[in-house]
Amino acid sequence: MIKSNFIRSIFCSVVVVLYGPWVSAAEVIVRIDNPPESGMVALALFDSANAFGDLRDPYMVIMHSLDGRDEYLMEDVGPGEYALLVYFDENGNNRIDKNFIGIPKEPLGFSNRYRPKGPPSYQRAVFQIEQDESRTFDVELYRPLGKFGRVGVGIGVIARSSPYVGYSGAVSQVIPAISYNGERLQIYGPKIQFGIAGSGKLRLAATGRYRIGVYNEDDSEFLTGMGDRSDTFMAGLAVQAVLPGGFEVSASYEYDVLDRIGGSEARAAVDKSLQFGVFRFAPEIAINWTGSQLSNHDFGVSESESTAERPAYTLDDTYSVEAGVGMFIEITRDWLVFMNVAVESLGDEVTASPIVSEDYVIKGFAAINYVF
Repeated sequence: MIKSNFIRSIFCSVVVVLYGPWVSAAEVIVRIDNPPESGMVALALFDSANAFGDLRDPYMVIMHSLDGRDEYLMEDVGPGEYALLVYFDENGNNRIDKNFIGIPKEPLGFSNRYRPKGPPSYQRAVFQIEQDESRTFDVELYRPLGKFGRVGVGIGVIARSSPYVGYSGAVSQVIPAISYNGERLQIYGPKIQFGIAGSGKLRLAATGRYRIGVYNEDDSEFLTGMGDRSDTFMAGLAVQAVLPGGFEVSASYEYDVLDRIGGSEARAAVDKSLQFGVFRFAPEIAINWTGSQLSNHDFGVSESESTAERPAYTLDDTYSVEAGVGMFIEITRDWLVFMNVAVESLGDEVTASPIVSEDYVIKGFAAINYVF
Protein backbone atom coordinates (compact mmCIF):
# COMPACT_ATOMS: atom_id res chain seq x y z
CA MET A 1 0.00 0.00 0.00
CA ILE A 2 2.79 2.44 0.96
CA LYS A 3 5.08 1.30 -1.85
CA SER A 4 2.43 2.09 -4.48
CA ASN A 5 2.38 5.71 -3.31
CA PHE A 6 6.14 6.30 -3.10
CA ILE A 7 6.41 8.27 -6.35
CA ARG A 8 3.35 10.36 -5.49
CA SER A 9 4.80 11.20 -2.07
CA ILE A 10 8.11 12.31 -3.64
CA PHE A 11 6.25 14.49 -6.15
CA CYS A 12 4.15 16.12 -3.42
CA SER A 13 7.28 16.85 -1.40
CA VAL A 14 8.96 18.53 -4.39
CA VAL A 15 5.87 20.65 -5.04
CA VAL A 16 5.77 21.80 -1.42
CA VAL A 17 9.48 22.70 -1.43
CA LEU A 18 9.41 24.59 -4.73
CA TYR A 19 6.01 26.22 -4.48
CA GLY A 20 5.36 26.25 -0.76
CA PRO A 21 4.64 30.01 -0.55
CA TRP A 22 1.86 29.71 -3.13
CA VAL A 23 0.37 26.33 -2.15
CA SER A 24 -2.29 26.22 0.57
CA ALA A 25 -2.94 22.70 1.87
CA ALA A 26 -5.47 21.39 4.35
CA GLU A 27 -4.99 19.02 7.24
CA VAL A 28 -6.88 16.06 8.69
CA ILE A 29 -6.81 15.37 12.43
CA VAL A 30 -7.73 11.91 13.72
CA ARG A 31 -8.73 11.07 17.29
CA ILE A 32 -8.96 7.35 18.06
CA ASP A 33 -11.54 6.36 20.68
CA ASN A 34 -9.88 3.05 21.57
CA PRO A 35 -6.20 3.23 20.60
CA PRO A 36 -4.00 0.15 21.20
CA GLU A 37 -1.28 0.61 23.78
CA SER A 38 1.61 0.46 21.31
CA GLY A 39 2.50 -0.20 17.69
CA MET A 40 1.78 1.66 14.46
CA VAL A 41 -1.43 3.18 13.16
CA ALA A 42 -1.99 4.10 9.50
CA LEU A 43 -4.11 7.01 8.27
CA ALA A 44 -5.11 6.57 4.62
CA LEU A 45 -7.08 8.94 2.38
CA PHE A 46 -8.90 7.71 -0.73
CA ASP A 47 -10.09 9.92 -3.58
CA SER A 48 -11.62 7.11 -5.68
CA ALA A 49 -14.83 5.23 -4.88
CA ASN A 50 -13.63 2.07 -6.63
CA ALA A 51 -10.24 2.07 -4.89
CA PHE A 52 -11.94 2.69 -1.53
CA GLY A 53 -14.34 -0.22 -2.09
CA ASP A 54 -11.34 -2.56 -2.40
CA LEU A 55 -9.17 -0.60 0.08
CA ARG A 56 -6.35 -0.33 -2.46
CA ASP A 57 -4.27 2.46 -4.00
CA PRO A 58 -4.95 5.28 -1.51
CA TYR A 59 -4.26 8.91 -2.37
CA MET A 60 -2.12 9.38 0.75
CA VAL A 61 -0.91 7.22 3.65
CA ILE A 62 0.70 8.46 6.86
CA MET A 63 2.06 6.09 9.53
CA HIS A 64 2.21 7.15 13.20
CA SER A 65 3.62 5.46 16.28
CA LEU A 66 1.02 4.93 19.00
CA ASP A 67 2.62 7.00 21.75
CA GLY A 68 -0.36 8.02 23.83
CA ARG A 69 -1.12 11.30 22.07
CA ASP A 70 -4.76 12.36 21.62
CA GLU A 71 -4.53 13.40 17.97
CA TYR A 72 -2.78 12.14 14.85
CA LEU A 73 -2.19 14.52 11.97
CA MET A 74 -2.21 14.33 8.17
CA GLU A 75 -0.66 17.47 6.70
CA ASP A 76 -0.37 18.86 3.16
CA VAL A 77 -3.72 17.44 2.06
CA GLY A 78 -4.92 18.99 -1.17
CA PRO A 79 -8.46 20.44 -1.26
CA GLY A 80 -11.00 17.92 -2.49
CA GLU A 81 -13.24 14.98 -1.66
CA TYR A 82 -11.91 12.03 0.32
CA ALA A 83 -12.79 9.02 2.46
CA LEU A 84 -10.63 8.21 5.48
CA LEU A 85 -9.45 4.77 6.60
CA VAL A 86 -7.62 4.28 9.89
CA TYR A 87 -6.13 0.88 10.72
CA PHE A 88 -3.88 -0.61 13.38
CA ASP A 89 -0.87 -2.30 11.79
CA GLU A 90 -0.75 -5.20 14.26
CA ASN A 91 2.25 -7.01 12.79
CA GLY A 92 4.18 -3.95 11.62
CA ASN A 93 4.33 -4.96 7.94
CA ASN A 94 3.26 -1.52 6.66
CA ARG A 95 0.09 -2.80 5.00
CA ILE A 96 -3.41 -3.81 5.98
CA ASP A 97 -3.72 -7.58 6.33
CA LYS A 98 -6.73 -9.23 4.71
CA ASN A 99 -8.41 -12.62 4.79
CA PHE A 100 -8.50 -15.11 1.93
CA ILE A 101 -10.84 -13.02 -0.26
CA GLY A 102 -9.56 -9.59 0.72
CA ILE A 103 -11.57 -8.58 3.81
CA PRO A 104 -9.38 -6.71 6.34
CA LYS A 105 -8.44 -8.67 9.47
CA GLU A 106 -6.77 -5.89 11.43
CA PRO A 107 -8.72 -3.34 13.53
CA LEU A 108 -9.88 -0.38 11.45
CA GLY A 109 -12.26 2.57 11.38
CA PHE A 110 -13.60 5.09 8.86
CA SER A 111 -14.52 8.74 8.64
CA ASN A 112 -18.06 9.78 9.63
CA ARG A 113 -18.07 6.91 12.17
CA TYR A 114 -19.01 4.63 9.30
CA ARG A 115 -18.92 0.95 10.31
CA PRO A 116 -19.88 -1.33 7.40
CA LYS A 117 -20.48 -5.08 7.56
CA GLY A 118 -19.72 -5.56 3.89
CA PRO A 119 -17.56 -3.83 1.28
CA PRO A 120 -17.24 -0.17 2.33
CA SER A 121 -19.27 2.45 0.48
CA TYR A 122 -17.36 5.61 -0.47
CA GLN A 123 -20.57 7.64 -0.21
CA ARG A 124 -20.99 6.74 3.48
CA ALA A 125 -17.46 7.77 4.43
CA VAL A 126 -16.81 10.67 2.05
CA PHE A 127 -16.13 14.23 3.19
CA GLN A 128 -15.10 17.50 1.57
CA ILE A 129 -12.10 19.54 2.68
CA GLU A 130 -11.34 23.05 1.50
CA GLN A 131 -8.13 24.99 1.09
CA ASP A 132 -6.46 25.78 4.45
CA GLU A 133 -9.23 23.86 6.27
CA SER A 134 -8.64 21.58 9.24
CA ARG A 135 -11.02 18.60 9.62
CA THR A 136 -11.19 16.45 12.75
CA PHE A 137 -12.56 12.89 12.82
CA ASP A 138 -13.27 10.66 15.81
CA VAL A 139 -12.70 7.03 14.88
CA GLU A 140 -13.44 3.81 16.75
CA LEU A 141 -11.39 0.80 15.67
CA TYR A 142 -13.18 -2.53 15.16
CA ARG A 143 -12.54 -5.86 13.46
CA PRO A 144 -14.71 -6.28 10.32
CA LEU A 145 -14.83 -10.06 10.79
CA GLY A 146 -15.42 -9.94 14.55
CA LYS A 147 -13.90 -12.71 16.66
CA PHE A 148 -15.36 -15.70 14.84
CA GLY A 149 -16.29 -14.35 11.41
CA ARG A 150 -19.35 -12.47 10.21
CA VAL A 151 -22.70 -14.32 9.93
CA GLY A 152 -25.81 -13.24 8.05
CA VAL A 153 -29.27 -14.79 7.70
CA GLY A 154 -32.08 -14.05 5.31
CA ILE A 155 -34.02 -15.36 2.35
CA GLY A 156 -33.09 -15.73 -1.29
CA VAL A 157 -34.30 -17.05 -4.62
CA ILE A 158 -32.55 -18.89 -7.46
CA ALA A 159 -34.13 -18.51 -10.91
CA ARG A 160 -33.42 -19.65 -14.45
CA SER A 161 -35.38 -18.90 -17.63
CA SER A 162 -36.56 -21.74 -19.84
CA PRO A 163 -35.12 -22.21 -23.35
CA TYR A 164 -37.37 -25.24 -23.91
CA VAL A 165 -40.07 -25.76 -26.53
CA GLY A 166 -43.57 -24.92 -25.31
CA TYR A 167 -42.53 -23.23 -22.06
CA SER A 168 -41.66 -19.55 -21.74
CA GLY A 169 -41.64 -19.39 -17.94
CA ALA A 170 -38.80 -19.96 -15.50
CA VAL A 171 -37.56 -22.44 -12.94
CA SER A 172 -37.18 -20.87 -9.50
CA GLN A 173 -36.57 -21.96 -5.94
CA VAL A 174 -36.68 -20.06 -2.64
CA ILE A 175 -33.80 -20.94 -0.32
CA PRO A 176 -32.49 -19.79 3.06
CA ALA A 177 -29.84 -17.14 2.39
CA ILE A 178 -27.05 -17.88 4.83
CA SER A 179 -23.87 -15.86 4.55
CA TYR A 180 -20.60 -16.29 6.41
CA ASN A 181 -17.22 -14.61 6.06
CA GLY A 182 -14.33 -16.05 8.02
CA GLU A 183 -10.57 -16.32 7.68
CA ARG A 184 -10.83 -18.91 4.88
CA LEU A 185 -14.46 -20.03 4.71
CA GLN A 186 -17.06 -18.01 2.79
CA ILE A 187 -20.72 -18.86 2.21
CA TYR A 188 -23.06 -16.83 -0.01
CA GLY A 189 -26.45 -18.48 -0.43
CA PRO A 190 -26.02 -21.36 -2.92
CA LYS A 191 -22.21 -20.99 -3.13
CA ILE A 192 -19.44 -21.91 -0.71
CA GLN A 193 -15.65 -21.78 -0.85
CA PHE A 194 -12.78 -22.62 1.44
CA GLY A 195 -9.30 -21.19 0.97
CA ILE A 196 -6.67 -23.90 0.55
CA ALA A 197 -3.57 -21.93 -0.33
CA GLY A 198 -2.49 -18.36 -0.94
CA SER A 199 -4.48 -15.23 -0.17
CA GLY A 200 -5.02 -11.75 -1.53
CA LYS A 201 -3.73 -11.58 -5.11
CA LEU A 202 -3.37 -15.31 -5.90
CA ARG A 203 -5.28 -18.11 -4.21
CA LEU A 204 -6.54 -21.68 -4.55
CA ALA A 205 -9.95 -22.56 -3.14
CA ALA A 206 -12.18 -25.58 -2.73
CA THR A 207 -15.64 -24.64 -4.04
CA GLY A 208 -19.20 -25.89 -3.81
CA ARG A 209 -22.41 -24.83 -5.55
CA TYR A 210 -26.06 -25.86 -5.54
CA ARG A 211 -27.18 -26.56 -9.12
CA ILE A 212 -30.89 -26.11 -9.68
CA GLY A 213 -32.83 -28.60 -11.85
CA VAL A 214 -33.34 -27.07 -15.30
CA TYR A 215 -36.94 -28.23 -15.90
CA ASN A 216 -39.87 -30.41 -14.81
CA GLU A 217 -41.64 -32.42 -17.46
CA ASP A 218 -45.01 -30.83 -16.65
CA ASP A 219 -43.58 -27.40 -17.56
CA SER A 220 -44.50 -28.13 -21.19
CA GLU A 221 -46.55 -30.72 -23.07
CA PHE A 222 -43.60 -31.12 -25.40
CA LEU A 223 -41.48 -32.34 -22.45
CA THR A 224 -44.01 -34.97 -21.31
CA GLY A 225 -42.23 -38.27 -20.81
CA MET A 226 -38.80 -36.64 -20.34
CA GLY A 227 -38.94 -36.78 -16.54
CA ASP A 228 -37.95 -34.03 -14.09
CA ARG A 229 -34.36 -32.86 -14.29
CA SER A 230 -32.49 -33.24 -11.00
CA ASP A 231 -30.89 -30.61 -8.83
CA THR A 232 -27.53 -31.51 -7.32
CA PHE A 233 -24.41 -30.16 -5.62
CA MET A 234 -21.26 -29.43 -7.60
CA ALA A 235 -17.86 -29.27 -5.89
CA GLY A 236 -14.31 -28.74 -7.07
CA LEU A 237 -11.40 -26.31 -7.19
CA ALA A 238 -10.87 -22.72 -8.32
CA VAL A 239 -7.80 -20.59 -8.95
CA GLN A 240 -8.40 -16.87 -8.40
CA ALA A 241 -6.12 -13.91 -9.08
CA VAL A 242 -6.46 -10.17 -8.52
CA LEU A 243 -4.88 -8.02 -11.25
CA PRO A 244 -3.87 -4.34 -11.21
CA GLY A 245 -6.82 -1.97 -11.34
CA GLY A 246 -9.09 -4.26 -9.32
CA PHE A 247 -9.73 -6.83 -12.07
CA GLU A 248 -10.18 -10.42 -10.87
CA VAL A 249 -9.78 -13.55 -12.99
CA SER A 250 -10.76 -17.07 -12.02
CA ALA A 251 -10.77 -20.59 -13.42
CA SER A 252 -12.80 -23.37 -11.82
CA TYR A 253 -13.66 -27.05 -12.27
CA GLU A 254 -16.56 -28.76 -10.45
CA TYR A 255 -18.03 -32.26 -10.40
CA ASP A 256 -21.43 -33.61 -9.35
CA VAL A 257 -20.41 -35.02 -5.99
CA LEU A 258 -23.93 -36.33 -5.22
CA ASP A 259 -23.88 -38.29 -8.50
CA ARG A 260 -27.51 -37.38 -9.21
CA ILE A 261 -26.53 -36.42 -12.74
CA GLY A 262 -22.83 -37.17 -12.97
CA GLY A 263 -20.39 -35.19 -15.06
CA SER A 264 -18.54 -31.95 -14.63
CA GLU A 265 -18.39 -28.28 -15.55
CA ALA A 266 -15.57 -25.75 -15.89
CA ARG A 267 -15.53 -21.96 -16.07
CA ALA A 268 -13.09 -19.12 -16.79
CA ALA A 269 -14.17 -15.59 -15.90
CA VAL A 270 -12.99 -12.01 -15.46
CA ASP A 271 -14.78 -9.32 -13.45
CA LYS A 272 -14.22 -5.88 -11.94
CA SER A 273 -15.99 -4.15 -9.04
CA LEU A 274 -17.36 -0.62 -9.48
CA GLN A 275 -19.11 1.69 -7.00
CA PHE A 276 -22.01 4.07 -7.58
CA GLY A 277 -23.23 5.53 -4.30
CA VAL A 278 -24.37 2.71 -2.01
CA PHE A 279 -24.42 0.30 -4.98
CA ARG A 280 -21.49 -1.95 -5.80
CA PHE A 281 -21.48 -3.61 -9.22
CA ALA A 282 -19.23 -6.34 -10.58
CA PRO A 283 -19.63 -6.84 -14.36
CA GLU A 284 -18.37 -10.25 -15.46
CA ILE A 285 -17.64 -12.13 -18.68
CA ALA A 286 -17.19 -15.91 -18.64
CA ILE A 287 -16.67 -18.94 -20.86
CA ASN A 288 -18.37 -22.14 -19.69
CA TRP A 289 -17.53 -25.73 -20.55
CA THR A 290 -20.08 -28.46 -19.77
CA GLY A 291 -19.20 -32.13 -20.03
CA SER A 292 -21.32 -34.40 -22.24
CA GLN A 293 -23.05 -36.08 -19.28
CA LEU A 294 -24.44 -32.80 -17.94
CA SER A 295 -25.09 -31.45 -21.44
CA ASN A 296 -27.26 -34.47 -22.28
CA HIS A 297 -29.04 -34.24 -18.93
CA ASP A 298 -30.01 -30.61 -19.68
CA PHE A 299 -30.60 -30.69 -23.44
CA GLY A 300 -30.40 -34.23 -24.78
CA VAL A 301 -33.12 -36.71 -25.70
CA SER A 302 -32.42 -40.38 -25.04
CA GLU A 303 -33.83 -43.21 -27.18
CA SER A 304 -36.34 -44.06 -24.45
CA GLU A 305 -37.54 -40.42 -24.36
CA SER A 306 -37.83 -39.97 -28.12
CA THR A 307 -41.10 -39.58 -30.02
CA ALA A 308 -42.05 -38.85 -33.63
CA GLU A 309 -41.95 -35.11 -32.87
CA ARG A 310 -39.00 -35.36 -30.49
CA PRO A 311 -36.23 -37.46 -32.06
CA ALA A 312 -33.32 -38.80 -30.03
CA TYR A 313 -30.45 -36.33 -29.72
CA THR A 314 -27.04 -36.76 -28.11
CA LEU A 315 -24.57 -33.99 -27.30
CA ASP A 316 -20.81 -33.95 -26.85
CA ASP A 317 -19.09 -31.50 -24.52
CA THR A 318 -20.58 -28.01 -25.00
CA TYR A 319 -19.40 -24.42 -24.62
CA SER A 320 -21.21 -21.19 -23.89
CA VAL A 321 -20.42 -17.52 -23.36
CA GLU A 322 -21.91 -15.67 -20.41
CA ALA A 323 -22.16 -11.98 -19.46
CA GLY A 324 -23.54 -10.86 -16.14
CA VAL A 325 -23.32 -8.51 -13.22
CA GLY A 326 -23.13 -9.04 -9.49
CA MET A 327 -24.57 -6.36 -7.24
CA PHE A 328 -24.22 -5.54 -3.57
CA ILE A 329 -26.46 -2.94 -1.89
CA GLU A 330 -25.93 -1.64 1.63
CA ILE A 331 -29.50 -0.73 2.64
CA THR A 332 -28.46 -0.08 6.24
CA ARG A 333 -25.44 -1.12 8.28
CA ASP A 334 -27.13 -4.43 9.12
CA TRP A 335 -29.32 -5.13 6.06
CA LEU A 336 -27.54 -6.07 2.85
CA VAL A 337 -28.78 -7.21 -0.56
CA PHE A 338 -26.82 -9.55 -2.85
CA MET A 339 -27.79 -10.10 -6.49
CA ASN A 340 -26.30 -11.81 -9.51
CA VAL A 341 -27.90 -11.85 -12.97
CA ALA A 342 -26.36 -13.29 -16.12
CA VAL A 343 -27.28 -14.03 -19.74
CA GLU A 344 -25.80 -17.24 -21.12
CA SER A 345 -25.58 -17.58 -24.90
CA LEU A 346 -26.09 -21.25 -25.78
CA GLY A 347 -23.85 -22.92 -28.35
CA ASP A 348 -25.00 -24.27 -31.72
CA GLU A 349 -24.95 -27.90 -30.52
CA VAL A 350 -27.40 -26.99 -27.74
CA THR A 351 -29.75 -24.88 -29.88
CA ALA A 352 -29.92 -27.74 -32.41
CA SER A 353 -31.59 -29.95 -29.78
CA PRO A 354 -35.24 -30.75 -30.61
CA ILE A 355 -36.35 -29.66 -27.13
CA VAL A 356 -34.66 -26.22 -27.29
CA SER A 357 -36.37 -23.17 -28.80
CA GLU A 358 -34.22 -20.29 -27.47
CA ASP A 359 -30.53 -19.54 -27.92
CA TYR A 360 -29.99 -18.00 -24.49
CA VAL A 361 -30.78 -18.47 -20.81
CA ILE A 362 -31.21 -15.77 -18.17
CA LYS A 363 -30.26 -16.93 -14.69
CA GLY A 364 -29.59 -15.40 -11.33
CA PHE A 365 -29.70 -15.33 -7.56
CA ALA A 366 -30.96 -12.61 -5.20
CA ALA A 367 -31.05 -12.45 -1.40
CA ILE A 368 -31.61 -10.07 1.44
CA ASN A 369 -29.44 -10.64 4.49
CA TYR A 370 -29.37 -9.43 8.08
CA VAL A 371 -25.72 -9.44 9.14
CA PHE A 372 -24.87 -9.81 12.83
